[in-house]
Amino acid sequence: MAESKNANPFNIEGMAPLFQVFDMPASLKFYRDILGFDIALSSGEGDDVGWVLLRFNDIELMLNTAYEKPNRPSSPDSLRTDWHGDVTLYFGCPDTDALHAYLIQKGLKINKPEITGYGWKALSLQDPDGYHLCFHWPLQNA
Repeated sequence: MAESKNANPFNIEGMAPLFQVFDMPASLKFYRDILGFDIALSSGEGDDVGWVLLRFNDIELMLNTAYEKPNRPSSPDSLRTDWHGDVTLYFGCPDTDALHAYLIQKGLKINKPEITGYGWKALSLQDPDGYHLCFHWPLQNA
């Protein structure tokens, strides 16, 4: 990892975004069973838990239920979820075509990778809560 150019007397390593999710079992099916993340830590046993830390190589992502079980409504509240479309996680993925074929085989209905205006090949999709994920790689490095 590159060293910081600032003169701070401390070091920061890694980052783990936290997504509020409506249905943890559905989110785990997507992130663990389809994308291949591993559960590194969890607030309990099984899939119906309140919080998990997921890992894939050096990537970390935390999922937390948006509601405690006794307070969970029957469907997501749009006041909480409307902004999810404003959030995108970008992942480096040298072979977006292979990822696309794999995800289609897993049953996802997604568009083929596209060439962006900034010269990267990108595969974009949404998770079960409407957060955007983009798997991309620069064309000159492909």
